[in-house]
Amino acid sequence: MRVLIVDDDVISAEMLRNSLEQFEYDVTLAHDGIEAFAQIRTGKFNIVISDWEMPGMSGVELCKQVRQRNWSSYIYFILLTSYSGVDSSVVGLQSGADDFLSKPFDPEEIRVRLMTATRILGLESRDLTIFALAKLAESRDTETGAHLERMREYCRILTQELTETQRYSNEIDGDYVQLLYLTSPLHDIGKVGIPDNVLLKPGRLTKEEFKIMQQHTIIGGNTLAAAAKAHPTAEFLSIARDIAYTHHERYDGTGYPYQLAGTQIPLCGRITSIADVYDALTSKRVYKPEFSTDTARDIIKEGRGTQFDPYLVDLFLQCEPEFIHVREQFRDDESGLLTLSSK
Repeated sequence: MRVLIVDDDVISAEMLRNSLEQFEYDVTLAHDGIEAFAQIRTGKFNIVISDWEMPGMSGVELCKQVRQRNWSSYIYFILLTSYSGVDSSVVGLQSGADDFLSKPFDPEEIRVRLMTATRILGLESRDLTIFALAKLAESRDTETGAHLERMREYCRILTQELTETQRYSNEIDGDYVQLLYLTSPLHDIGKVGIPDNVLLKPGRLTKEEFKIMQQHTIIGGNTLAAAAKAHPTAEFLSIARDIAYTHHERYDGTGYPYQLAGTQIPLCGRITSIADVYDALTSKRVYKPEFSTDTARDIIKEGRGTQFDPYLVDLFLQCEPEFIHVREQFRDDESGLLTLSSK
């Protein structure tokens, strides 16, 4: 992990560098904000620790400059300050700082705070990698546009609504909403194993072709199950596995691939099913027109207790305006590509 220390006080900067190098961080020094920004632009640094008060560009101004630009990866910014009190904390946080270190600093405190920074950067890297994999799997089908962006938002909305009811409090903890948002884009990752002549066929599939298409749930589920087995503490992989296997199951037991029924279907699969179908209904495809939100709502209502979990359908109807807002925010243009709304 590469760290940039920014401080015009040479002695203080060297002391901090010595402390960090004991913990095996790769450390570079910059002695003012302008030099530091030039170093940051190289893209080499994951963490910046900057003194607050410096001539020219202050640490707060440097942080603002960093946050105003889009970088290839997130930069964790720590302000080093002798200030105390709420006012200075507010100013620092408003500039975009992630954390603070007080002078004089304690080496053990630095170690713990950098461990937190490393964990947060690791989570962000994980999230980006998962979505990139999902987009790669989806890239063979140019019609799907912003399907993944909308899907994960629909799942987030529905799961958040569910957490407020306490109905599934034994299955949902504080991280569940975020984990489902993170993993739902992997629902169709198994389509990488489906031949082009089936996956990209513009017309209705034959019975044999549909059987081949159904295999994407097994391919995706097995792939993620292997990953989950190799990394048993990574809860997101277990959720992703369950979604891939079960997002085409039906509440009445007539879905695929395992004909699971009712609560045999994992909660994440039942939530993703509604999100997936809603997006498919309200999106234009070569084999169907774009249905109105009213039509999509009616179809989902008709599937209450047969295709979908009836309780989740009731929750969907309550938060449908939020679904519509997401649909408008992430619309596809005529080519099927993502068009972001300015609303």
